[in-house]
Amino acid sequence: MSHRTTLSFFIIGSVLSYLTGCSSEKEPVHQNGYYHSGIYFGKNFPPSYKKGITDGCTTSKGRYTKSHTLFNNDLNYNHGWFLGRNKCRHLLVIEDEKNEET
Repeated sequence: MSHRTTLSFFIIGSVLSYLTGCSSEKEPVHQNGYYHSGIYFGKNFPPSYKKGITDGCTTSKGRYTKSHTLFNNDLNYNHGWFLGRNKCRHLLVIEDEKNEET
């Protein structure tokens, strides 16, 4: 395949992606799913799993939050807490002291 043909396929693919709205940064649309902090976690979670996700996500953002009773006695909360902590890690913002002074 020539360079010109490869370039043509790339341009056509880019235009089609633009026209159809395909983007890797778009948030997926899921009905009846569970979202927290703008992150889609999945469907059909029991309440204790959702609470675990919320607490784990809050922890990963810098404010430690965990129900030790639920964590030790409720497997849904436990798994939800780890899922929330891991999927929300990128939301932690550490402010640089140099930027605060300016």
